[in-house]
Amino acid sequence: MTQKQYGIVSVPVIVAALGYFVDIYDLLLFSIIRVPSLTSLGLSKEQIFSEGERIIMWQMAGLLIGGIIWGIMGDKRGRLSVLFGSIVLYSLANIANGFVQTADQYATIRFIAGLGLAGELGAGITLVAEITSREKRGLATSLVAGIGLTGAVLAFIMKENFDWRTCYFIGGGLGMALLLLRISVFESGMFHSSKSQDVQRGNFFMLFTNADRFRRYLASTLIGLPTWFVIGVLVTFSGEFGEKMGIKGAIDPGKAIMYAYVSISIGDILVGLLSQWLRSRKKALYIFYGITAVFMILFFTTQWNGTPQRMYWLCAGLGFGTGFWAIFVTMAAEQFGTNLRATAATTIPNMARGMLAILIIPMFKWFRNLTGDLVMGGWLTAIILMLITIIAMVATRETFGKDLNYVEK
Repeated sequence: MTQKQYGIVSVPVIVAALGYFVDIYDLLLFSIIRVPSLTSLGLSKEQIFSEGERIIMWQMAGLLIGGIIWGIMGDKRGRLSVLFGSIVLYSLANIANGFVQTADQYATIRFIAGLGLAGELGAGITLVAEITSREKRGLATSLVAGIGLTGAVLAFIMKENFDWRTCYFIGGGLGMALLLLRISVFESGMFHSSKSQDVQRGNFFMLFTNADRFRRYLASTLIGLPTWFVIGVLVTFSGEFGEKMGIKGAIDPGKAIMYAYVSISIGDILVGLLSQWLRSRKKALYIFYGITAVFMILFFTTQWNGTPQRMYWLCAGLGFGTGFWAIFVTMAAEQFGTNLRATAATTIPNMARGMLAILIIPMFKWFRNLTGDLVMGGWLTAIILMLITIIAMVATRETFGKDLNYVEK
């Protein structure tokens, strides 16, 4: 079957962007309303930090497991089956989240929401990558991410104007509304073509039974570590960092996340243009890693006895530097054949997100306990994660302009 090629601005691209918009709204909503929601449940200041950390880890664990489930389904049943199924699950979970009464209930529902949220981005990027010409693929996926990431801005606006429970109801309603738009989107021709070939589709274990595939998979996952360290630790707990740094005035983590995600959205569009101009995914990523490293240094060195506004602007700088999520997920899709593409492109970003629960936060907690200092714990974690990321990038293959019409055997 010949694959119809779509332009950068097309119905499938716009619908994928809106899907990611709702996904980001729901994914970041807890981080934005963590303090008011847990306060209303009667938790103390210390519990808001510890329970907030636990709930985020449960949500990320859901993303990790859900990424595997939806990725396999995307290669076995099709990209659209994932886009429909995942949005139903996380929309219903968010509606249920509006009724929680305890921190344990909160953690359980966020885990279920994480399962659903895991399918949106990978399936959407896979579909867009397969229906767009190789020359414009990076621009199309950057547009998806650039529009989608502004969902965090809407989440902050809703938090400022509505009760936290209503914010969850709105998220669930947005997801259900998106289902109507999905009806107009068609399945990828490459997927239909792969179904006629005698190959295994969606076999998750194939990623580990071949040394070259496993190396590609591991490296593709690790190059995304800085994003979730920045969002999951530095920005989400910006209030706690600010208090330790003697910042004068209270910091609203929701506002910090909004600043970060506005900048991430801008960065995601610009990294696509930069990648197109350089004709290289890797060179563009190296530049953005450099920007991230600079703002990490500024975050830990320039804020002592500073102001909340300085914190917000540094979070914006960190967000811009980590605004390479679109290229990161595009590279994940480009690294693998059609029969494993959805599995890889869906599990890799969720493995990177899941690293927040299984690597980043545990490492941060270990260094924090070792040094007895929140800030020093953050410093040491940042250095190690950036070193891991650079090593992984060196081991990653360039994929700009790669033909995606092939299968893994």
